[in-house]
Parts: sequence; C-alpha cells; structure tokens
Amino acid sequence: MASKDLPSSGARQRTAVIFLFDVALAAISFPIALYLRLGTGLFAYDWDLIVTSTSVFTLVAAAVIFQSKLHRIPWRYISVDDAMLLGRTALIINIAFLVVMFLTVRLDGIPRSSVVIDTMVLTALLIGARLSVRLWYEKQIGLLRISGDRTNTQSVLLIGATDEAEAFIRKMARDPKAQYRVLGIVETGSRPIGSRIRGIKIVGDVDKLPGIILSYRNILSSLVLADPDMRGEPVRDLLETARSHNLKLDRLPQISLLTKASAQEINVRPVDVEDLLSRPQAELDRDAMATLIGNKRVLVTGAGGSIGSELVRQVASFDPSHLTLFDNSEFNLYEIDRQLGEKYSTLSRSAIIGNVRDTDHVERVFSQEQPEIVFHAAALKHVPMLEPQPSQAVLTNVLGTKNIADATVRHGIDTMVMISTDKATHPVNAMGASKRIAETYCQSLDIDARKNNQTRFVTVRFGNVLGSAGSVIPLFEKQLRQGGPITVTHEEMTRYFMTIREAVELVLQAATLRDDTVDEGGAILVLDMGKPVKILDMAHEMIKLAGLTPREDIEIKITGLRPGERLYEDLFDDAEELLPTSHAAMMAARPRVADRAFVEKGISAMVQAAGAGDDIAVRELMARLIPDFTSAEVKVGQTPSSAQSPNATE
Repeated sequence: MASKDLPSSGARQRTAVIFLFDVALAAISFPIALYLRLGTGLFAYDWDLIVTSTSVFTLVAAAVIFQSKLHRIPWRYISVDDAMLLGRTALIINIAFLVVMFLTVRLDGIPRSSVVIDTMVLTALLIGARLSVRLWYEKQIGLLRISGDRTNTQSVLLIGATDEAEAFIRKMARDPKAQYRVLGIVETGSRPIGSRIRGIKIVGDVDKLPGIILSYRNILSSLVLADPDMRGEPVRDLLETARSHNLKLDRLPQISLLTKASAQEINVRPVDVEDLLSRPQAELDRDAMATLIGNKRVLVTGAGGSIGSELVRQVASFDPSHLTLFDNSEFNLYEIDRQLGEKYSTLSRSAIIGNVRDTDHVERVFSQEQPEIVFHAAALKHVPMLEPQPSQAVLTNVLGTKNIADATVRHGIDTMVMISTDKATHPVNAMGASKRIAETYCQSLDIDARKNNQTRFVTVRFGNVLGSAGSVIPLFEKQLRQGGPITVTHEEMTRYFMTIREAVELVLQAATLRDDTVDEGGAILVLDMGKPVKILDMAHEMIKLAGLTPREDIEIKITGLRPGERLYEDLFDDAEELLPTSHAAMMAARPRVADRAFVEKGISAMVQAAGAGDDIAVRELMARLIPDFTSAEVKVGQTPSSAQSPNATE
C-alpha cells in the first residue's frame, strides 16, 4: 500500500480516542440499564454477576464498535442517518451480548428486559455525545448562545422559508468566522408568521417587505433570496425594493445543485440577469427521460456548442450505455469531453471531430457508433454573419441536417431530435430560412416514417438562449467591463429568452412525448418562452445589476438594425395549426408540409448552388421552398456589420 493511503498518526490517534470513548459509553450503559430495571434493588444484587456481565458486555461492544467503524461519523455534522446507524449498532451489541450470555450462563440472574432498556440507553449515549459536540460548534448548548466575533459580518434577511434557508442558517451557526448574521426570514409561501427555523423567526410575508426592512433599517446590510422557485418578475420586484432602500440582493444556490464539496460552502452570489428573466421551473417527467435515455447509445451533434454541451451534460446524468460527442470544433469537443471525464468518469463515451456537411464521414460515424437516439444541435446561427453568405447556412443547416436525418433512417434509429429556432417562422433572413427548410425536411420524413412505425423525428423550436455563444448577455458583460457603451440595435427590439438549462430540459421532455397529436407525424414542438423581453430593458437591468446608472455611468448606443434582423420574433407561423400537448410548457405546431419529393428536389438544387458559392441562386431556391421568405437586400460578399461593431442581438 502506498504511504499516501495510510492514515496519519493524528488520524490514528483520533480513531483510537473515539473507539475507547464509545466502549466506555457502552460500559457505563449496562449498569445504568440495570438500575433503571431494578431501581435501588440493584445495590442488593449479586455484584460478582454485575461485574462479570458488564465486562462481557463491554468486550462484545468493543468488537461490534470496531467492526461498525463509528469513528467515521463526523461528530460535528451528525445527521439522522448517522443516528440510525448508532441505534442499529446499539441493538446489535445487545443482541450479541444476549447470545453470548445465553450460551455461557443461560442468562441466569440477568433480567431479560435490561437488554431492551440498554439498547435505548446506549443509543441515547452514543447519539447524545455526538449531538452535544454538534451543538457546541453551533453555539447552541442549552439556552446559551456563545456569540462569536461579529465585527465583519453582514446582517441579512432571508427571502423564503426553504431548505436552502435552513442549510444557510445552520452553516452560519457552525462557522465561527461566518460572514453573515441572519436577522429574520421573510416568507414567500404559507408558513405561519412567528414560527422559527433553527431559532430564526419568520418575521412576515414578502408583500410586507418594505415595512420589514424599515424595522431593521439601522443594522440591515442586504437581502438574500433563499427561494429557488422565485424567478422572473418577482425577483425584479425584489431588486427594485432592495435598490430603493440601498440594499444588495443576493441569492443562495439551490440545494439540489450543490456538489458534495460545495455543500460545505453555500456561497452567496449576486442576483444575475438569468434570475430576472427566467421563469419558475416547469414540471418535468424525469422518469420518462430516464426511460428514453437510460442504457441507450446516444449521439449528440454540435456537442461542444452552447446547447449541445448542456445536452451532453444532461444526457450523461441519465446513464446512457454510450455517449458519442460529434463536433467540428477541436477545442469545444476537448472541453466538453474533459468535463464529462471529471464528472462521469465511468461513462462510456467517444469524442469525434467531424463536420455534419460531410456525408461520407457522417455515415462512418453512424456505422461505428451505432446510436439509438440522436440529438442534432449542430448549426450555424449568427444572423448578420450568415446573411451575406447564405450558401454557408445551407451547407450546415440544411445539408448537415439532411445528412444526419438520412443516416438516422438508414440505420433504423428510434428517435432523432432536431433543435430549431423561432427565426424559422416566416423567415426574413438566410439563417431562419435554412432552419425552416431543415424543419420541413424532418417533418416530411417524420410523416412517412410514422406510417410504418419507424424513426420518430422530433423537431423542437425555441427562442434565444441566455448566455449562449454569440448571444446578447456575454456581449453586454464584455461592454460593461470595458466601461461601455452598450450597443442596442433598436429601442423597440424584443426577443424571447430562456436559460440553457431550461431549454435543454424541455428538449428532453419533448423527446418523451407520445401524444396522439405528435404521433400523427409532422408536428413541431414549440417551447413556452414566456413573454418577450425588450433588449433595451435588458441592457438597463444589466447596468443596474453592476451597481451603475444607465445613461449616466454607462452610455447606451442605438446602432440600427443589422442585415437580416427584425424587431420581433414569433414562435408560430400564421399558417401553422396550434395544438395543445400533454405538457403545459409546450405546444405543437402543425404546418402545411410540401410533398417530400418536391422538398428533396429543392434541397438538392439548393445544395448544388451552395456548393458552387452561388448565393443569388440559393436565395431564389429558398424562396421557392418557403413562399413567405422575404430576405433583406444584402450584397453578396458584404462584410456583416457585426464584424465592424458588436451590437446587441442574437
């Protein structure tokens, strides 16, 4: 055994002390149990028998305690599970003692009920000793609170009587150098006012927050949001309340998202723009997701991109039998593969560099990897960049999708999920048109395949994703770090937004739907994106979150619409039939789908023109396949304005 695997001398001494202490408690417990059973009659009892029985009990306890390794229980963090282990240990000790005494002296002179009593006494001693240590560290022994140094602490109100609030209060009580002192809890649910969590009082409802803040105005430093379900408009209201009283608004991490290491820290973070824009968590059928993915071979295209990498992480959490990462970017592929190696080291996986445009390579990947489910997230998506070069949009978004879809059919794969965009609805730019054509091709395949119970093609459409590559949030953050100006293309521009995590969760949920509406074939599943958000309002919020004043500390510059942009995005086309699904967070859109042969012929001609770099012909062919396509006038080869000035849109 390597020396690094051996316990240190300090650890061995600690183990020995704890072992001897537990054995001593066992030795004490037996006479106590006899006294509780016999009362003062114990003093007239056979003392030789008492000494012998206690000695045997102590030896049996030593053997059981040694085998149980009770020293591994952290006294400072004793939990209910630990208490149950200590109770089982006490029970085993007494049963073993009972067997030993029966085999040796047939239990002569020993009250049988003393064994039951000792089980309770020993359990109480083992748990009580550890609990006392925990309470000492939490400075709550008896009625006494030993006050630590509060010189550098911030006095806060917690918003939400939640598990997160309880964990935070517990952590602060245990830490002698805690940075926060909790004054009270503001309830966001239905807990009774005046009740307490670990001694901290619930002082009122969130509706009465301004008055509560005034009652603590001389000592209150900040508000800390502890309710993980509070997002969007309620958080914006809290932020305005905090600003009006010159307070900060911070947030606790969601307990379910804490790793084992980070659970001891519970770092408080500032509220960010995702908190202001996202919605409460949609109800998800994780069992259905696990059934879809668990023990299956899964392939993700665009695995290193913003959506693709989050897909990879969530798919990995459902324990597929093998996960194939397919991406054109060497660095992005390396990065997501590295992350998987750290978090899911035993997961069978392969990272393959390749381009979805390459028909032959795609076929080799499918033959080699033999996926059972395909998530197609590879795409070119930057509107102004693609507008003067629509051929590139066609080669990746149309030909690439066709290559993946055709390989899916050839290999008899059960399900292919295609990620689409709201820019595919009555498109006005090359990127949106290319995605709409890709939708149309997958729809035509889906209609044909469902007739024969073959491959399911699930197309999922949603709007902008917060924090994705090339999106507005990272751009604004960069401009803020540089001191401005923040660039917005138009005062009235709005966009739908969703966090990456939310979008991917609903993509996985969409893949599990087996509604009649979907199973008829050809439907596009559209995620509920909530209300559209003004880009200008988002700029204002981000400036305020940075502690600055819009148009005073940071200039906001209106730069004008870029090629291919429009003021508003729609999730549905006017010609699409809208149908409900079994999941409240998504609708089904059933567009009119052209004949498959017509679609394939149009795509073939378009790909041929794109391969030749004939952008004018590409636009004309796009308009033939999508009658409502109205492209902005852009000269072929024109440098996108985004290359000259980084503006705010996606």
